[in-house]
Formats: sequence, C-alpha cells, structure tokens
Amino acid sequence: MGAAHDFGALVLSMRHEGQSVGRLAERFIGPRSRTLFLVIIFFLIWMVGAVFAFAIASLFVKFPASILPVNLEILVAVCLGYYAFKRGGSLMLPSIIILMGLYLVIFGTATGTLPSPGEDSLLRDLDFWLIALMIYAFVASSLPVWLLLQPRDLINSHQLIVGLVAMYLGFALTAPTFNAPTVGPLDDLPTIIPLLFVTIACGAISGFHGLVSSGTTSKQISCAKDARSIGYGAMLCEASLAILATMAVASGQWIGAEHTHAFEFLVSKTDGGHSLPSVPTALAAFINGAASFLGSLGLPAHVGVILVAVLVISFAATSLDTALRIQRLVLAEIGTIYRIKPLTNRWVGGGIAALSVLALIYVDKANGAKSLWPVFGATNQVLAAFTLLMCALYLRTLGRRSTAYAIPAVFVMTITMVAMALQITRDLSAGHYMVGGVGLIIGIVTIWIAIEGALAWRRTRPNAAPSQRL
Repeated sequence: MGAAHDFGALVLSMRHEGQSVGRLAERFIGPRSRTLFLVIIFFLIWMVGAVFAFAIASLFVKFPASILPVNLEILVAVCLGYYAFKRGGSLMLPSIIILMGLYLVIFGTATGTLPSPGEDSLLRDLDFWLIALMIYAFVASSLPVWLLLQPRDLINSHQLIVGLVAMYLGFALTAPTFNAPTVGPLDDLPTIIPLLFVTIACGAISGFHGLVSSGTTSKQISCAKDARSIGYGAMLCEASLAILATMAVASGQWIGAEHTHAFEFLVSKTDGGHSLPSVPTALAAFINGAASFLGSLGLPAHVGVILVAVLVISFAATSLDTALRIQRLVLAEIGTIYRIKPLTNRWVGGGIAALSVLALIYVDKANGAKSLWPVFGATNQVLAAFTLLMCALYLRTLGRRSTAYAIPAVFVMTITMVAMALQITRDLSAGHYMVGGVGLIIGIVTIWIAIEGALAWRRTRPNAAPSQRL
C-alpha cells in the first residue's frame, strides 16, 4: 500500500508539472480543498519537525560519539554538492569514498581514538541541541537542493544499503528467539486496533512521503522510467527497514537479561498505569538491538551502536530539513493565496517554520514527544488516505480501474479517524490540551475534506483516453 501510494503521488505530480499535493487537491477534489489540505500539511510538518528534532537531540545526548560523524557528514556533503554541481564532477565515486571515510570516523569516535564530548560538555545538553538543530534546519531548508540535500541523501542511501544488508545478515547469523509476547499482557495500554495503524508511520504508508514525492522528488527526477524504482522501490526498502526495527526490538537481544520480555522492558509504570515508551527510548531500543545483530559479524558492540545511531540520526536529519523546506513552501503558498507578502519570503517562512517547531517541542518535552507521536501518525495517515483518493480520481478520469487506490483510501481514512477520535479523547482527559486541540482541528478539517472527496468522486466521470498509464 505504501509503495503504491508513493509511486502514485510521484507520477501524479510528474504528470501535472511537478505540482504539490495541495495544488493537486484543488485540481482533483475542488478549490476549497486546497486551503484545507494546506492546513493539514502545516500541522503534519509542524509535528514531523518537532518529533524528529527531539529524537535527534536526544540521541546526540545519549550517544555522544555520534556527534562528530553526523556533523562531519553534513560539511562534506556541502563540499560534494559544490564539486558535483558547480565543477561538473561525478557524485557516485566521491560519495562512496566519503562513506568509507565516515565509517573510519565512526570507528574512531566509538573506540576513543577521536574525541567525543565529556559529561560536562555543552554538547551533552538537550536544550543546546534543540536550538542548534532549529538553526541548522532553518539554514538547510533555504539552501539549493543541490548543495546539501541531494549529495547528503546520496551518501545516506549508500549508508542505508550497507546497513540493511549487514543487519539482515547479522540477524540471520544471530537467529534470536523472540521474547516479546504476540499480544501485550497489560490491560491498561491502548488497544492495538486501531492505534497500531497510526503508530507505524513511515514503514507501512506515509502521507509525508507523498509531500516529498510531489514537493521535491518530482522536480529532480531525470526521467519517467525512474519513478518505479524511486517511488515504489524506495518504499519497499523503507518497509524492510521497519521490519528489521521490529525484529531488533522484539528480539530483546539488547536487554542483557534473557528472562526479561522486551515488551515489559520498554513499557514504563506510572501513577496512572502503564504507558508506552518515549520516542528516544524506543529509538535507543532499536539502535541497541540492531547493533546486537552486527555483533554476530564480529563488530564490537560499542562500534555497532554508534554505527546504527549515525544511520538513524542521518535519516532523521534529512527528514527534519526536508520537512522545514516543505513547511516554508506551504507558508509561501498560503501567502500567495491570501496575499500575505512576508510569507512568500524564504527567510521569513523558514524562520516561522523553525520557531513554531521549537515551541511545539517544549510543549511536550517532559513526555519525550510521546503525546505528539500518535497525533503525528494520525495526521500522516489522513494525508496518505487523501493522496490515495487523488490517485483513484485520476485513474477514474482516465477510464482506468481505480479500486486499487480507492479501497485502501477508504480503509486508511476510516481506521485513522477512529484512532484520532480515541487519541483526542485521551489527550484532553489527560490535560494535554495543546496536543488534543491540534488533533481536534485536524479531525474537523479531515471530515470536511472527506466530504469534499466524496462529492468529487460522484461528479467525476471517465472522459479521457484509457491508453494512458499511471
């Protein structure tokens, strides 16, 4: 479902001059839906930025040996971008050499050969990294894509391929026994259905992917034939990473005590009962679990931990500055529609995006972004459902069978709305009025767009040559 979603969003944008999801909504659903879509996109990106920034900052504090490799990668990527796009050099060979150098730096910081921050260092302060990351994202989101985004993503893609192959091979050699129960034994935790579908965000289907496909990828892709491998194939890779993450956490290899269930280790006890882990705790479980798989390949545990941490942080950083770039474009689009000229300025829009994300982080900082994640996941899936609907409407206008997109759209929308209603009720009853209020606004806008979508489906009639292919 996620691969079809990403592929459909990419091709749909390519077929319509690289238009964003918001503009495509106006074309396929109706003029009112454009503004409504922009509202949902704004809230989604707002939460994406907060969740990923908090995760990166927390991992820097927890794994200080990852600080030097990650930041060095950013600086080298800028040099690579300048070399490739201003001097006409090749990207492939230099990016592979850089990756090998990155691994050497990781080994150096993990073993103590290269320096890493001490306990009293400013670089071990969470607030420092939250502010520093917002400054970084503000600058990075305003730079040309060829200078940082493209070269760093190329390095990250090599890093992901090597990491996935190594971790799956290590998993096969480890052959762990899964000690997490199939169903959680604690009655006071949220129900699996429907909340499972909004907790697993990007590994199954992600509206954020549709934003990136239509906002940036469609403007960079070299030819239409590449859409299948980029839109469909890349999502399959991400799904395999999600499966690996599940195995790494559920195996419990990282706990160090065979009698302890991974599930019980992660779930924390509070005065009001049990609660799910914070975002940093869950990420640390994956990092340590994946590192245990690498240990079966002969890699020392402390090196494997930093290697996986750098992989996670690198991709989170890419998501962070891509999110703020999209948010800046969303604000510019709102400024154009309502003639608010300052919003069309890249620096003003980028500044508003960064400051709003920072403010949201501090609203839920004490909970470790735990309250934000379900609302972010629900908003993410709502946007995915509407993207699937637009793909279905496009196929319908071509006279092609559209049920392959229409049925998943209805399923994702229905189960997400139920999950959102439960989460809003839970947030408001727990006193999380900010997060609950945001969820309530998103829920109202979602119902409105769903009605607009149903009306668009009724008035859409096949009227184009069926020979065209999606």
